[in-house]
Amino acid sequence: MQAVRTRIRPAARRPADLTPEERETRCLLLRLCSLLLQYPDDELAAARAVLDSSVRALPDSPAAAELAEFAGWFTATGPDDLRRHYVEVFDLRRKSSLYLTYYLHGDTRRRGMALLTLAQCYRATGWESGSGELPDHLPVVLEYAALTGTAAGEAPLRRHRRGLELIRRSLGAADSPYEHVLAAVLSLLPPATDADLRAVAELAAA
Repeated sequence: MQAVRTRIRPAARRPADLTPEERETRCLLLRLCSLLLQYPDDELAAARAVLDSSVRALPDSPAAAELAEFAGWFTATGPDDLRRHYVEVFDLRRKSSLYLTYYLHGDTRRRGMALLTLAQCYRATGWESGSGELPDHLPVVLEYAALTGTAAGEAPLRRHRRGLELIRRSLGAADSPYEHVLAAVLSLLPPATDADLRAVAELAAA
């Protein structure tokens, strides 16, 4: 009989175990990810140098290293090229859309209910995005996590981990530097399970 192989992963620190300084850094990482995943309009493009400095000032971590890789490209690329690339990878590719509930529910009634639940979750904590985007848009979800904290604030990210992994893989296949931002987000979440990896493979093949 063939032995069952179990994936063994090193234990990770739980967010509840973080020091106040580590929590502050974590929130800053989430905030930076939110900003860097937004459409690079004139305001965001003008802030590239400031964002790059903020990324370079982060304490060493896997997430900070990923953001530093992205920030180098983001700062060196012209605004028009940034916008063209953003539209190409996020608006024209179904498997790297930033609307997270799509990966769980597709365009079904269940997705509408999931969006409503997410909006109610935001309102329950007294937070409103003000961006005009749907509540499952990844920059919105990241902003909520950054402002609300590691428990309830990061729950939507954990719930949509499979979708996040699919986006990361799709961006990697497109040779997009935005893959680094998704990798930074994923490094802050619990490791993927074998079931997660199988589900992502099925989504990628669909």
